[in-house]
Amino acid sequence: MERGERIRIRKLTPTTLEAELVGEDHTIANLVAKYALNTPGVKYAAYTIPHILVSNPVLRIVTEEGVNPLDALEEALKRVLEDIADLKKQLREALGEEGA
Repeated sequence: MERGERIRIRKLTPTTLEAELVGEDHTIANLVAKYALNTPGVKYAAYTIPHILVSNPVLRIVTEEGVNPLDALEEALKRVLEDIADLKKQLREALGEEGA
C-alpha cells in the first residue's frame, strides 16, 4: 500500500467516532473493532463496508460519557501492537527451539 492518508475522520463527537480506514478491508477493520470493544469505556465498536467492491471500511466507536473515542481507539491500537509483538516473540522462540 502506498503511503498517505490511512484514516479519514467522518464524525467525531465527545462519545462517537466514525473513521474510514482507507485502503483496508475486513482483516484490519475486524481486528480494530474487536480490540476497541474490549477497551474500558467503550459501549459499541463495529465496522461496515458500504459496498464490498468500492468502499473502505467505516469503523464506529461509541463510548461512555467522559471517555474520548479517539483515546479509546489509540488504546485499542496499542494493545493490537503489543499482542503482535508478543506473538512475534513466541514465534521466534518456537522456531529457535525447533531449529536447535
